[in-house]
Amino acid sequence: MTSGAPRSARGTERRAEILRAALEVIAERGYRGASLAAVAERVALTPQGLLHHFPTKEALLVAVLAERDQWDAVPGTGWRLELLGQLVEYNAMRPGIVQTFSALLGESVTEGHPAREFFTQRYEAVRANMAQVLRTEYGERLPSGLTPERAAPLLVAVMDGLQYQWLLAPDSVDMPAAFRDFLTLLGED
Repeated sequence: MTSGAPRSARGTERRAEILRAALEVIAERGYRGASLAAVAERVALTPQGLLHHFPTKEALLVAVLAERDQWDAVPGTGWRLELLGQLVEYNAMRPGIVQTFSALLGESVTEGHPAREFFTQRYEAVRANMAQVLRTEYGERLPSGLTPERAAPLLVAVMDGLQYQWLLAPDSVDMPAAFRDFLTLLGED
């Protein structure tokens, strides 16, 4: 059911169930190790039944990533830096989701990976959104003299880099506290 036709409530429910199962399988095995058969088995479908909802493994992956982004939707305007801190705290409560996202991001840097375009476009939008957050907070120049556009990739790098460090050493890296420390470096109270 990937056409523009309206979905039944049962079809929409089934699709959400498949996306949750796919997220679990990818978290356990990585994208390359995940199979459509393993996802289908988790939702009591045949692989052919799964293909009715998602015609390819790549289509399923992109749907999983888009769904995950809906959970964390950060609008381009109206966010303040302290709310980004709340997003970091929220992510600290969802290690499985963060692990899956991080694994897929890492895999996507290889040539030909089906999520490469998704992440490339996503990061372009995220950097623009973060530049707007910084502009709202500081105007055209941060206290350091950097423009919001120059600082935005650094803000994104801190958020993502903290996730990797936290996943590898959750007892040693307090992700929310480290992000608050970064905001202090930016000049936040």
